[in-house]
Amino acid sequence: MTSRLTLHKLGNYLDSFSCKRLIKMTESSANKLLNGDYCHRTSNGKKSSKNGFVKNHCLFQQPQKYHRHRERDQHVTHNSSLYEKPFAESFEETPLLVAVLTYMGYGILTIFGYLRDFLRHWSIEKCHVAREKEEQKDFVPLYQDFENFYTRNLYMRIRDNWTRPVCSVPGAKMDLAECVSHDYNWTFEQTGRVVKGVINMGSYNYLGFAENTGACADAAIEVTEKYGVGVASSRCEMGNLDIHEELEQLAARFLGVESSLTFGMGFATNSMNIPALTGKGCLILSDELNHASLVLGARLSGATIRVFKHNNMQSLEKLLRDAIAHGQPRTHRPWKKILIVVEGIYSMEGSIVRLPEVVALKKRYKAYLYLDEAHSIGALGPNGRGVVDYFGLDPKDVDIMMGTFTKSFGAAGGYIGGKKELIAYLRCHSHSSLYATSISPPVAQQIITSMKIIMGVGGTTLGADRLRQLSENTTYFRRKLREMGFIIYGNDDSPVIPMMLYMPAKIGAFGREMLKRNIGTVVVGFPATPIIESRARFCVSAAHTREMLDTALEATNEVGDLLQLKYSRREQPLPSLGWMAEESVLQD
Repeated sequence: MTSRLTLHKLGNYLDSFSCKRLIKMTESSANKLLNGDYCHRTSNGKKSSKNGFVKNHCLFQQPQKYHRHRERDQHVTHNSSLYEKPFAESFEETPLLVAVLTYMGYGILTIFGYLRDFLRHWSIEKCHVAREKEEQKDFVPLYQDFENFYTRNLYMRIRDNWTRPVCSVPGAKMDLAECVSHDYNWTFEQTGRVVKGVINMGSYNYLGFAENTGACADAAIEVTEKYGVGVASSRCEMGNLDIHEELEQLAARFLGVESSLTFGMGFATNSMNIPALTGKGCLILSDELNHASLVLGARLSGATIRVFKHNNMQSLEKLLRDAIAHGQPRTHRPWKKILIVVEGIYSMEGSIVRLPEVVALKKRYKAYLYLDEAHSIGALGPNGRGVVDYFGLDPKDVDIMMGTFTKSFGAAGGYIGGKKELIAYLRCHSHSSLYATSISPPVAQQIITSMKIIMGVGGTTLGADRLRQLSENTTYFRRKLREMGFIIYGNDDSPVIPMMLYMPAKIGAFGREMLKRNIGTVVVGFPATPIIESRARFCVSAAHTREMLDTALEATNEVGDLLQLKYSRREQPLPSLGWMAEESVLQD
Protein backbone atom coordinates (compact mmCIF):
# COMPACT_ATOMS: atom_id res chain seq x y z
CA MET A 1 0.00 0.00 0.00
CA THR A 2 2.87 2.36 0.90
CA SER A 3 4.65 1.67 -2.38
CA ARG A 4 1.47 2.40 -4.29
CA LEU A 5 1.02 5.81 -2.59
CA THR A 6 4.66 6.60 -3.32
CA LEU A 7 4.09 5.85 -6.99
CA HIS A 8 1.03 8.14 -7.03
CA LYS A 9 3.15 11.00 -5.69
CA LEU A 10 5.86 10.23 -8.21
CA GLY A 11 3.23 10.36 -10.96
CA ASN A 12 2.92 14.14 -10.61
CA TYR A 13 6.42 14.43 -12.05
CA LEU A 14 6.22 11.72 -14.67
CA ASP A 15 4.51 11.52 -18.01
CA SER A 16 0.87 10.49 -17.49
CA PHE A 17 1.07 7.37 -19.64
CA SER A 18 4.33 6.20 -18.05
CA CYS A 19 3.00 6.80 -14.55
CA LYS A 20 -0.19 4.83 -15.05
CA ARG A 21 1.82 2.05 -16.67
CA LEU A 22 4.11 1.93 -13.64
CA ILE A 23 1.14 1.74 -11.26
CA LYS A 24 -0.36 -1.07 -13.30
CA MET A 25 2.93 -2.95 -13.10
CA THR A 26 2.83 -2.93 -9.29
CA GLU A 27 -0.81 -4.01 -9.19
CA SER A 28 -0.78 -6.85 -11.67
CA SER A 29 2.05 -7.88 -13.92
CA ALA A 30 -0.26 -10.30 -15.70
CA ASN A 31 -2.66 -7.50 -16.68
CA LYS A 32 0.29 -5.46 -17.87
CA LEU A 33 1.42 -8.21 -20.19
CA LEU A 34 -2.04 -8.58 -21.67
CA ASN A 35 -3.23 -4.97 -21.81
CA GLY A 36 -0.28 -2.72 -21.09
CA ASP A 37 0.14 -0.95 -24.41
CA TYR A 38 0.54 2.79 -24.81
CA CYS A 39 0.55 5.27 -27.66
CA HIS A 40 2.72 8.19 -28.68
CA ARG A 41 3.07 10.42 -31.69
CA THR A 42 4.79 8.99 -34.72
CA SER A 43 8.14 10.40 -35.74
CA ASN A 44 10.04 10.25 -38.98
CA GLY A 45 11.37 6.83 -39.82
CA LYS A 46 8.78 4.97 -37.75
CA LYS A 47 5.79 3.20 -39.12
CA SER A 48 2.60 4.78 -37.80
CA SER A 49 -0.37 2.92 -36.43
CA LYS A 50 -3.95 4.11 -36.12
CA ASN A 51 -4.59 7.87 -36.00
CA GLY A 52 -0.95 8.77 -36.62
CA PHE A 53 0.41 7.04 -33.52
CA VAL A 54 3.10 4.41 -33.07
CA LYS A 55 1.77 1.65 -30.89
CA ASN A 56 4.11 -0.30 -28.62
CA HIS A 57 2.77 -3.77 -27.91
CA CYS A 58 3.80 -5.91 -24.96
CA LEU A 59 5.40 -9.27 -25.53
CA PHE A 60 2.35 -11.52 -25.45
CA GLN A 61 -0.09 -9.21 -27.20
CA GLN A 62 -1.75 -10.66 -30.27
CA PRO A 63 -0.70 -9.08 -33.60
CA GLN A 64 -3.06 -6.61 -35.24
CA LYS A 65 -5.18 -7.94 -38.09
CA TYR A 66 -5.35 -4.61 -39.87
CA HIS A 67 -2.62 -2.16 -40.79
CA ARG A 68 -2.26 1.40 -41.98
CA HIS A 69 -0.87 2.66 -45.25
CA ARG A 70 2.37 4.54 -44.82
CA GLU A 71 2.51 8.32 -44.29
CA ARG A 72 -0.46 8.37 -41.93
CA ASP A 73 -2.55 8.01 -45.04
CA GLN A 74 -5.71 5.97 -44.55
CA HIS A 75 -7.49 5.12 -41.31
CA VAL A 76 -8.98 1.69 -41.84
CA THR A 77 -11.28 -0.03 -39.41
CA HIS A 78 -9.44 -2.05 -36.80
CA ASN A 79 -12.63 -3.72 -35.56
CA SER A 80 -14.37 -4.67 -38.78
CA SER A 81 -17.17 -6.55 -37.04
CA LEU A 82 -18.63 -3.21 -35.92
CA TYR A 83 -18.72 -1.66 -39.41
CA GLU A 84 -20.98 -2.50 -42.31
CA LYS A 85 -18.71 -0.79 -44.89
CA PRO A 86 -15.08 0.37 -45.11
CA PHE A 87 -14.23 3.36 -42.96
CA ALA A 88 -11.45 5.37 -44.61
CA GLU A 89 -9.97 8.70 -43.55
CA SER A 90 -7.01 10.50 -45.09
CA PHE A 91 -4.45 12.39 -42.99
CA GLU A 92 -1.27 12.62 -45.01
CA GLU A 93 1.85 13.58 -43.08
CA THR A 94 3.16 17.14 -43.36
CA PRO A 95 6.32 17.15 -45.52
CA LEU A 96 9.36 17.88 -43.37
CA LEU A 97 10.58 20.79 -45.52
CA VAL A 98 7.12 22.40 -45.45
CA ALA A 99 6.97 22.07 -41.67
CA VAL A 100 10.40 23.69 -41.27
CA LEU A 101 9.50 26.57 -43.61
CA THR A 102 6.19 27.07 -41.79
CA TYR A 103 7.92 27.39 -38.44
CA MET A 104 10.41 29.78 -40.01
CA GLY A 105 7.54 31.88 -41.38
CA TYR A 106 5.90 32.17 -37.98
CA GLY A 107 9.28 32.93 -36.44
CA ILE A 108 9.90 35.81 -38.85
CA LEU A 109 6.41 37.19 -38.24
CA THR A 110 6.99 36.99 -34.50
CA ILE A 111 10.29 38.89 -34.73
CA PHE A 112 8.73 41.64 -36.81
CA GLY A 113 5.79 41.68 -34.40
CA TYR A 114 8.05 42.44 -31.45
CA LEU A 115 9.81 45.09 -33.52
CA ARG A 116 6.48 46.77 -34.32
CA ASP A 117 5.41 46.57 -30.68
CA PHE A 118 8.66 48.37 -29.81
CA LEU A 119 7.87 51.09 -32.36
CA ARG A 120 4.32 51.41 -31.00
CA HIS A 121 5.60 51.67 -27.44
CA TRP A 122 7.71 54.71 -28.36
CA SER A 123 4.91 56.19 -30.54
CA ILE A 124 6.98 55.80 -33.71
CA GLU A 125 4.17 53.69 -35.19
CA LYS A 126 0.52 54.48 -34.52
CA CYS A 127 -1.07 52.04 -32.08
CA HIS A 128 -4.64 50.95 -32.88
CA VAL A 129 -5.12 48.51 -30.01
CA ALA A 130 -6.93 49.22 -26.75
CA ARG A 131 -4.62 50.36 -23.97
CA GLU A 132 -4.80 51.16 -20.28
CA LYS A 133 -4.90 54.82 -19.29
CA GLU A 134 -1.88 56.13 -17.45
CA GLU A 135 -3.89 56.78 -14.29
CA GLN A 136 -5.07 53.12 -14.31
CA LYS A 137 -1.68 51.49 -14.58
CA ASP A 138 -1.80 50.32 -10.96
CA PHE A 139 -5.10 48.48 -11.44
CA VAL A 140 -5.47 44.90 -12.65
CA PRO A 141 -4.98 45.19 -16.44
CA LEU A 142 -8.02 44.80 -18.67
CA TYR A 143 -5.93 44.31 -21.79
CA GLN A 144 -3.06 41.86 -21.78
CA ASP A 145 -0.55 42.95 -24.40
CA PHE A 146 1.12 39.56 -24.65
CA GLU A 147 -2.17 37.67 -25.06
CA ASN A 148 -3.15 39.99 -27.92
CA PHE A 149 0.23 39.69 -29.64
CA TYR A 150 -1.08 37.24 -32.24
CA THR A 151 -4.14 39.40 -32.97
CA ARG A 152 -2.09 42.58 -33.37
CA ASN A 153 0.73 41.28 -35.48
CA LEU A 154 -0.42 38.19 -37.35
CA TYR A 155 -4.22 38.08 -37.57
CA MET A 156 -4.53 41.73 -38.62
CA ARG A 157 -2.41 41.09 -41.70
CA ILE A 158 -5.02 38.74 -43.15
CA ARG A 159 -8.18 39.97 -41.40
CA ASP A 160 -9.74 40.99 -44.72
CA ASN A 161 -10.43 37.30 -45.43
CA TRP A 162 -13.05 37.16 -42.64
CA THR A 163 -14.81 40.52 -42.73
CA ARG A 164 -16.60 40.41 -46.07
CA PRO A 165 -20.28 41.35 -45.72
CA VAL A 166 -22.66 39.08 -47.64
CA CYS A 167 -25.52 41.03 -49.22
CA SER A 168 -27.63 38.20 -50.65
CA VAL A 169 -28.87 34.73 -49.76
CA PRO A 170 -25.74 32.67 -48.90
CA GLY A 171 -26.74 29.82 -51.20
CA ALA A 172 -24.69 28.11 -53.88
CA LYS A 173 -23.84 31.59 -55.13
CA MET A 174 -23.80 34.87 -53.23
CA ASP A 175 -23.06 38.58 -53.56
CA LEU A 176 -20.35 40.25 -51.48
CA ALA A 177 -20.02 43.91 -50.57
CA GLU A 178 -16.54 45.12 -51.49
CA CYS A 179 -14.56 46.59 -48.58
CA VAL A 180 -11.23 48.41 -48.44
CA SER A 181 -8.93 49.28 -45.56
CA HIS A 182 -6.66 52.30 -45.33
CA ASP A 183 -5.00 51.32 -42.05
CA TYR A 184 -3.78 47.77 -42.69
CA ASN A 185 -7.02 45.95 -41.86
CA TRP A 186 -7.75 47.66 -38.54
CA THR A 187 -10.91 49.26 -39.97
CA PHE A 188 -12.84 48.76 -43.21
CA GLU A 189 -14.98 50.90 -45.46
CA GLN A 190 -17.50 49.72 -48.03
CA THR A 191 -16.88 51.04 -51.53
CA GLY A 192 -20.48 50.63 -52.65
CA ARG A 193 -19.49 48.02 -55.23
CA VAL A 194 -21.03 44.55 -55.04
CA VAL A 195 -19.15 41.48 -56.23
CA LYS A 196 -21.91 39.37 -57.77
CA GLY A 197 -22.17 35.65 -58.46
CA VAL A 198 -19.44 34.46 -56.08
CA ILE A 199 -19.53 30.66 -55.80
CA ASN A 200 -20.02 29.91 -52.11
CA MET A 201 -17.66 27.13 -51.00
CA GLY A 202 -17.62 28.13 -47.33
CA SER A 203 -21.15 27.99 -45.90
CA TYR A 204 -22.54 24.92 -44.10
CA ASN A 205 -25.44 24.83 -46.52
CA TYR A 206 -25.15 21.07 -46.98
CA LEU A 207 -28.61 20.36 -48.40
CA GLY A 208 -29.14 23.74 -50.05
CA PHE A 209 -32.02 24.91 -47.83
CA ALA A 210 -30.47 28.37 -47.43
CA GLU A 211 -32.70 29.91 -50.09
CA ASN A 212 -35.33 32.64 -50.45
CA THR A 213 -37.61 30.73 -52.82
CA GLY A 214 -39.33 27.38 -52.61
CA ALA A 215 -41.44 25.52 -50.07
CA CYS A 216 -39.40 26.54 -47.00
CA ALA A 217 -39.43 30.26 -47.82
CA ASP A 218 -43.15 30.22 -48.63
CA ALA A 219 -44.01 28.45 -45.37
CA ALA A 220 -41.81 30.83 -43.34
CA ILE A 221 -43.55 33.86 -44.89
CA GLU A 222 -46.98 32.42 -44.06
CA VAL A 223 -45.99 31.78 -40.43
CA THR A 224 -44.49 35.26 -40.10
CA GLU A 225 -47.80 36.78 -41.10
CA LYS A 226 -49.58 34.64 -38.48
CA TYR A 227 -47.19 34.76 -35.48
CA GLY A 228 -44.82 37.61 -36.23
CA VAL A 229 -41.04 37.42 -36.03
CA GLY A 230 -40.42 37.06 -32.29
CA VAL A 231 -42.25 36.01 -29.12
CA ALA A 232 -40.32 38.19 -26.60
CA SER A 233 -40.43 35.53 -23.89
CA SER A 234 -38.89 32.25 -22.79
CA ARG A 235 -40.53 28.86 -23.23
CA CYS A 236 -41.45 28.52 -19.55
CA GLU A 237 -43.36 31.81 -19.56
CA MET A 238 -45.30 33.18 -22.55
CA GLY A 239 -43.04 31.98 -25.36
CA ASN A 240 -44.25 28.42 -25.80
CA LEU A 241 -46.16 28.29 -29.10
CA ASP A 242 -47.89 25.35 -30.72
CA ILE A 243 -45.35 25.53 -33.53
CA HIS A 244 -42.58 24.82 -30.98
CA GLU A 245 -44.44 21.75 -29.76
CA GLU A 246 -44.87 20.58 -33.34
CA LEU A 247 -41.16 21.07 -34.01
CA GLU A 248 -40.09 19.02 -31.00
CA GLN A 249 -42.43 16.17 -31.81
CA LEU A 250 -41.22 16.11 -35.41
CA ALA A 251 -37.56 16.26 -34.35
CA ALA A 252 -38.04 13.29 -32.00
CA ARG A 253 -39.64 11.28 -34.80
CA PHE A 254 -36.85 12.26 -37.21
CA LEU A 255 -34.13 11.24 -34.75
CA GLY A 256 -35.84 8.05 -33.64
CA VAL A 257 -35.87 9.01 -29.96
CA GLU A 258 -38.60 9.28 -27.34
CA SER A 259 -38.55 13.06 -26.94
CA SER A 260 -36.62 16.19 -27.86
CA LEU A 261 -36.09 19.76 -26.66
CA THR A 262 -35.20 22.69 -28.94
CA PHE A 263 -33.19 25.83 -28.25
CA GLY A 264 -32.72 29.14 -30.00
CA MET A 265 -28.91 28.94 -30.25
CA GLY A 266 -26.72 26.03 -31.24
CA PHE A 267 -23.70 27.14 -29.20
CA ALA A 268 -25.79 27.51 -26.05
CA THR A 269 -27.29 24.06 -26.60
CA ASN A 270 -23.89 22.63 -25.67
CA SER A 271 -22.52 25.24 -23.32
CA MET A 272 -25.66 25.46 -21.15
CA ASN A 273 -26.85 21.83 -21.15
CA ILE A 274 -23.63 20.02 -20.29
CA PRO A 275 -23.48 21.88 -16.93
CA ALA A 276 -27.06 20.74 -16.27
CA LEU A 277 -26.07 17.10 -16.85
CA THR A 278 -22.74 16.92 -15.04
CA GLY A 279 -21.14 18.51 -12.01
CA LYS A 280 -18.59 18.00 -9.27
CA GLY A 281 -17.73 14.34 -8.85
CA CYS A 282 -18.44 13.58 -12.51
CA LEU A 283 -15.87 12.80 -15.20
CA ILE A 284 -16.03 14.10 -18.78
CA LEU A 285 -13.92 12.33 -21.41
CA SER A 286 -13.63 14.77 -24.31
CA ASP A 287 -12.10 14.37 -27.76
CA GLU A 288 -9.15 16.74 -28.14
CA LEU A 289 -10.72 18.36 -31.23
CA ASN A 290 -14.19 18.99 -29.78
CA HIS A 291 -15.88 22.30 -30.59
CA ALA A 292 -15.45 25.34 -28.34
CA SER A 293 -19.08 25.09 -27.19
CA LEU A 294 -18.44 21.57 -25.85
CA VAL A 295 -15.23 22.69 -24.17
CA LEU A 296 -16.97 25.66 -22.56
CA GLY A 297 -19.88 23.54 -21.37
CA ALA A 298 -17.51 21.01 -19.83
CA ARG A 299 -15.57 23.75 -18.01
CA LEU A 300 -18.73 25.41 -16.70
CA SER A 301 -20.02 22.12 -15.34
CA GLY A 302 -17.31 21.85 -12.66
CA ALA A 303 -16.71 18.22 -13.60
CA THR A 304 -13.24 16.75 -14.01
CA ILE A 305 -12.19 16.81 -17.66
CA ARG A 306 -9.79 14.40 -19.32
CA VAL A 307 -8.95 14.59 -23.00
CA PHE A 308 -8.31 11.65 -25.33
CA LYS A 309 -6.53 11.70 -28.66
CA HIS A 310 -8.71 12.52 -31.64
CA ASN A 311 -10.78 9.51 -32.71
CA ASN A 312 -8.31 7.22 -30.94
CA MET A 313 -10.19 4.39 -29.28
CA GLN A 314 -7.09 3.07 -27.52
CA SER A 315 -6.62 6.43 -25.81
CA LEU A 316 -10.30 6.57 -24.85
CA GLU A 317 -10.32 3.03 -23.48
CA LYS A 318 -7.21 3.70 -21.41
CA LEU A 319 -8.90 6.71 -19.80
CA LEU A 320 -12.01 4.65 -19.11
CA ARG A 321 -9.97 1.87 -17.49
CA ASP A 322 -8.04 4.29 -15.33
CA ALA A 323 -11.22 6.12 -14.32
CA ILE A 324 -12.87 2.92 -13.13
CA ALA A 325 -9.74 1.47 -11.54
CA HIS A 326 -8.63 4.56 -9.62
CA GLY A 327 -11.83 6.59 -9.22
CA GLN A 328 -11.71 10.23 -8.15
CA PRO A 329 -8.39 11.88 -7.28
CA ARG A 330 -7.26 11.63 -3.64
CA THR A 331 -10.44 9.97 -2.34
CA HIS A 332 -10.55 7.22 -5.00
CA ARG A 333 -14.31 7.11 -4.71
CA PRO A 334 -16.17 5.96 -7.82
CA TRP A 335 -17.15 8.69 -10.24
CA LYS A 336 -20.79 9.73 -9.99
CA LYS A 337 -21.03 9.74 -13.77
CA ILE A 338 -18.65 9.24 -16.71
CA LEU A 339 -19.70 11.15 -19.83
CA ILE A 340 -18.00 10.61 -23.20
CA VAL A 341 -18.32 13.69 -25.43
CA VAL A 342 -17.72 13.42 -29.19
CA GLU A 343 -18.83 15.06 -32.43
CA GLY A 344 -20.35 13.46 -35.52
CA ILE A 345 -18.24 15.36 -38.07
CA TYR A 346 -15.30 17.42 -36.87
CA SER A 347 -15.54 20.69 -38.74
CA MET A 348 -11.81 21.45 -38.89
CA GLU A 349 -10.63 17.94 -39.77
CA GLY A 350 -13.48 16.64 -41.91
CA SER A 351 -13.27 13.38 -39.95
CA ILE A 352 -16.19 11.25 -38.79
CA VAL A 353 -16.37 9.85 -35.27
CA ARG A 354 -15.78 6.10 -34.92
CA LEU A 355 -19.21 5.77 -33.38
CA PRO A 356 -19.56 1.97 -33.41
CA GLU A 357 -16.38 1.65 -31.38
CA VAL A 358 -17.33 4.50 -29.05
CA VAL A 359 -20.71 2.85 -28.40
CA ALA A 360 -19.01 -0.50 -27.74
CA LEU A 361 -16.66 1.10 -25.19
CA LYS A 362 -19.51 3.04 -23.61
CA LYS A 363 -21.47 -0.18 -23.08
CA ARG A 364 -18.46 -2.11 -21.84
CA TYR A 365 -17.51 0.44 -19.18
CA LYS A 366 -21.06 1.60 -18.32
CA ALA A 367 -20.48 5.23 -19.33
CA TYR A 368 -22.83 7.78 -20.90
CA LEU A 369 -22.45 9.15 -24.43
CA TYR A 370 -23.03 12.75 -25.55
CA LEU A 371 -23.02 13.05 -29.35
CA ASP A 372 -22.84 16.46 -31.06
CA GLU A 373 -24.27 16.11 -34.58
CA ALA A 374 -24.06 19.77 -35.56
CA HIS A 375 -22.41 19.00 -38.90
CA SER A 376 -23.52 15.42 -39.46
CA ILE A 377 -27.30 15.73 -39.01
CA GLY A 378 -28.86 16.04 -42.44
CA ALA A 379 -25.50 15.55 -44.16
CA LEU A 380 -24.78 11.87 -43.43
CA GLY A 381 -26.70 8.63 -43.64
CA PRO A 382 -29.03 7.18 -46.26
CA ASN A 383 -31.94 9.00 -44.61
CA GLY A 384 -30.02 12.14 -43.61
CA ARG A 385 -30.35 11.34 -39.90
CA GLY A 386 -26.72 11.84 -39.08
CA VAL A 387 -23.84 9.66 -38.04
CA VAL A 388 -26.09 7.19 -36.20
CA ASP A 389 -27.95 6.58 -39.46
CA TYR A 390 -24.64 6.50 -41.36
CA PHE A 391 -23.38 3.55 -39.31
CA GLY A 392 -26.79 1.88 -39.06
CA LEU A 393 -26.86 2.05 -35.26
CA ASP A 394 -29.77 2.19 -32.86
CA PRO A 395 -30.45 5.77 -31.64
CA LYS A 396 -31.09 4.32 -28.18
CA ASP A 397 -27.36 3.54 -27.94
CA VAL A 398 -26.67 7.28 -27.69
CA ASP A 399 -27.77 8.73 -24.36
CA ILE A 400 -27.77 12.42 -25.37
CA MET A 401 -28.20 13.28 -29.05
CA MET A 402 -27.39 16.91 -29.73
CA GLY A 403 -27.46 18.78 -33.03
CA THR A 404 -28.06 22.17 -34.61
CA PHE A 405 -30.47 23.51 -37.19
CA THR A 406 -27.94 26.01 -38.54
CA LYS A 407 -26.35 23.80 -41.19
CA SER A 408 -28.39 21.28 -43.14
CA PHE A 409 -31.74 22.91 -42.27
CA GLY A 410 -30.76 26.45 -43.25
CA ALA A 411 -32.13 27.90 -40.01
CA ALA A 412 -30.91 28.58 -36.45
CA GLY A 413 -30.97 26.92 -33.05
CA GLY A 414 -30.26 23.46 -31.69
CA TYR A 415 -31.87 20.40 -30.14
CA ILE A 416 -31.26 17.60 -27.66
CA GLY A 417 -32.95 14.25 -28.09
CA GLY A 418 -33.18 11.24 -25.83
CA LYS A 419 -35.41 9.55 -23.29
CA LYS A 420 -38.47 11.32 -21.91
CA GLU A 421 -36.92 11.47 -18.44
CA LEU A 422 -33.84 13.25 -19.82
CA ILE A 423 -35.87 15.86 -21.70
CA ALA A 424 -38.18 16.45 -18.74
CA TYR A 425 -35.15 17.04 -16.53
CA LEU A 426 -33.52 19.48 -18.99
CA ARG A 427 -36.77 21.36 -19.47
CA CYS A 428 -36.66 22.28 -15.78
CA HIS A 429 -32.89 22.60 -15.22
CA SER A 430 -31.33 23.86 -18.47
CA HIS A 431 -30.48 27.57 -18.44
CA SER A 432 -30.90 27.78 -22.21
CA SER A 433 -34.44 26.47 -21.82
CA LEU A 434 -35.47 28.52 -18.79
CA TYR A 435 -33.94 31.90 -19.55
CA ALA A 436 -33.43 32.14 -23.31
CA THR A 437 -35.97 33.54 -25.76
CA SER A 438 -37.90 30.97 -27.78
CA ILE A 439 -37.03 30.15 -31.37
CA SER A 440 -38.48 32.68 -33.79
CA PRO A 441 -41.70 31.28 -35.39
CA PRO A 442 -40.52 31.66 -39.03
CA VAL A 443 -37.25 29.97 -38.11
CA ALA A 444 -39.17 27.12 -36.47
CA GLN A 445 -41.27 26.75 -39.61
CA GLN A 446 -38.13 26.70 -41.78
CA ILE A 447 -36.87 23.77 -39.72
CA ILE A 448 -40.20 21.93 -39.84
CA THR A 449 -40.57 22.27 -43.61
CA SER A 450 -36.98 21.29 -44.41
CA MET A 451 -37.14 18.35 -42.01
CA LYS A 452 -40.34 17.07 -43.57
CA ILE A 453 -38.71 17.31 -47.01
CA ILE A 454 -35.73 15.26 -45.79
CA MET A 455 -38.10 12.68 -44.25
CA GLY A 456 -40.13 12.47 -47.46
CA VAL A 457 -43.39 13.43 -45.78
CA GLY A 458 -46.20 13.59 -48.34
CA GLY A 459 -44.32 11.37 -50.78
CA THR A 460 -41.80 14.00 -51.89
CA THR A 461 -38.43 12.76 -53.17
CA LEU A 462 -36.74 16.16 -53.02
CA GLY A 463 -34.98 15.30 -49.76
CA ALA A 464 -33.63 12.00 -51.10
CA ASP A 465 -32.48 13.75 -54.26
CA ARG A 466 -30.58 16.36 -52.26
CA LEU A 467 -28.94 13.71 -50.07
CA ARG A 468 -27.82 11.81 -53.15
CA GLN A 469 -26.56 14.99 -54.82
CA LEU A 470 -24.58 15.97 -51.71
CA SER A 471 -22.92 12.54 -51.61
CA GLU A 472 -22.02 12.70 -55.30
CA ASN A 473 -20.66 16.24 -55.01
CA THR A 474 -18.57 15.31 -51.98
CA THR A 475 -17.02 12.28 -53.66
CA TYR A 476 -16.32 14.18 -56.87
CA PHE A 477 -14.76 17.26 -55.23
CA ARG A 478 -12.53 15.24 -52.90
CA ARG A 479 -11.31 12.97 -55.70
CA LYS A 480 -10.47 15.86 -58.01
CA LEU A 481 -8.52 17.75 -55.34
CA ARG A 482 -6.47 14.64 -54.55
CA GLU A 483 -5.76 14.05 -58.22
CA MET A 484 -4.44 17.61 -58.50
CA GLY A 485 -1.87 16.88 -55.80
CA PHE A 486 -3.32 18.71 -52.79
CA ILE A 487 -3.21 17.26 -49.27
CA ILE A 488 -6.82 16.69 -48.22
CA TYR A 489 -7.91 15.73 -44.72
CA GLY A 490 -10.94 13.86 -43.50
CA ASN A 491 -13.32 11.03 -44.24
CA ASP A 492 -14.23 10.21 -47.82
CA ASP A 493 -17.93 10.78 -47.07
CA SER A 494 -17.53 14.07 -45.20
CA PRO A 495 -18.81 17.21 -46.98
CA VAL A 496 -16.28 19.23 -44.95
CA ILE A 497 -13.08 19.16 -47.00
CA PRO A 498 -9.94 20.73 -45.46
CA MET A 499 -7.13 21.47 -47.93
CA MET A 500 -3.75 22.07 -46.32
CA LEU A 501 -2.00 25.43 -46.80
CA TYR A 502 0.53 25.24 -43.92
CA MET A 503 2.48 28.50 -44.31
CA PRO A 504 1.07 31.66 -42.71
CA ALA A 505 1.63 33.89 -45.75
CA LYS A 506 -0.40 31.51 -47.91
CA ILE A 507 -3.49 31.75 -45.69
CA GLY A 508 -4.37 35.27 -46.76
CA ALA A 509 -2.97 34.85 -50.27
CA PHE A 510 -5.19 31.85 -51.00
CA GLY A 511 -8.39 33.55 -49.82
CA ARG A 512 -7.66 36.72 -51.83
CA GLU A 513 -6.65 34.89 -55.00
CA MET A 514 -9.74 32.70 -54.90
CA LEU A 515 -11.98 35.75 -54.49
CA LYS A 516 -10.33 37.33 -57.53
CA ARG A 517 -11.62 34.30 -59.42
CA ASN A 518 -15.12 34.71 -57.90
CA ILE A 519 -14.79 31.81 -55.45
CA GLY A 520 -15.65 32.40 -51.79
CA THR A 521 -13.65 30.17 -49.44
CA VAL A 522 -12.89 29.95 -45.72
CA VAL A 523 -9.24 29.91 -44.66
CA VAL A 524 -8.29 28.81 -41.15
CA GLY A 525 -5.09 29.17 -39.14
CA PHE A 526 -3.69 29.13 -35.62
CA PRO A 527 -5.13 29.06 -32.94
CA ALA A 528 -8.14 27.33 -34.53
CA THR A 529 -5.72 24.73 -35.93
CA PRO A 530 -2.24 23.52 -34.92
CA ILE A 531 0.35 26.15 -35.78
CA ILE A 532 1.77 24.27 -38.80
CA GLU A 533 -1.57 23.00 -40.12
CA SER A 534 -3.26 26.07 -41.59
CA ARG A 535 -5.84 25.14 -44.19
CA ALA A 536 -8.60 26.16 -46.52
CA ARG A 537 -11.94 24.56 -45.71
CA PHE A 538 -14.38 23.77 -48.50
CA CYS A 539 -17.98 22.90 -47.63
CA VAL A 540 -19.79 21.08 -50.41
CA SER A 541 -23.52 21.58 -50.89
CA ALA A 542 -26.27 19.73 -52.71
CA ALA A 543 -27.06 23.10 -54.32
CA HIS A 544 -23.72 23.11 -56.16
CA THR A 545 -23.99 22.06 -59.78
CA ARG A 546 -21.22 20.13 -61.51
CA GLU A 547 -20.40 23.27 -63.47
CA MET A 548 -19.93 25.25 -60.22
CA LEU A 549 -17.68 22.57 -58.76
CA ASP A 550 -15.59 22.43 -61.94
CA THR A 551 -15.20 26.22 -61.86
CA ALA A 552 -14.08 26.08 -58.23
CA LEU A 553 -11.70 23.21 -58.99
CA GLU A 554 -10.18 25.06 -61.94
CA ALA A 555 -9.61 28.14 -59.79
CA THR A 556 -8.16 26.03 -56.95
CA ASN A 557 -5.82 24.29 -59.38
CA GLU A 558 -4.64 27.61 -60.79
CA VAL A 559 -4.10 29.18 -57.36
CA GLY A 560 -2.44 25.98 -56.15
CA ASP A 561 0.14 26.26 -58.91
CA LEU A 562 0.59 29.98 -58.25
CA LEU A 563 1.18 29.52 -54.51
CA GLN A 564 2.82 26.08 -54.79
CA LEU A 565 0.26 24.33 -52.60
CA LYS A 566 0.43 20.85 -54.15
CA TYR A 567 2.34 19.19 -51.33
CA SER A 568 1.02 15.64 -51.66
CA ARG A 569 3.60 12.89 -52.14
CA ARG A 570 1.06 10.18 -52.79
CA GLU A 571 1.22 8.23 -56.00
CA GLN A 572 -1.64 9.31 -58.22
CA PRO A 573 -3.85 6.52 -59.64
CA LEU A 574 -3.28 5.53 -63.24
CA PRO A 575 -6.00 6.42 -65.77
CA SER A 576 -8.70 3.78 -66.02
CA LEU A 577 -8.89 1.51 -69.06
CA GLY A 578 -12.32 2.92 -69.89
CA TRP A 579 -10.90 6.44 -70.01
CA MET A 580 -8.02 5.29 -72.25
CA ALA A 581 -10.41 3.53 -74.60
CA GLU A 582 -12.54 6.65 -74.80
CA GLU A 583 -9.46 8.73 -75.66
CA SER A 584 -8.44 6.33 -78.44
CA VAL A 585 -11.93 6.49 -79.92
CA LEU A 586 -11.81 10.28 -79.94
CA GLN A 587 -8.40 10.22 -81.66
CA ASP A 588 -9.66 7.82 -84.33
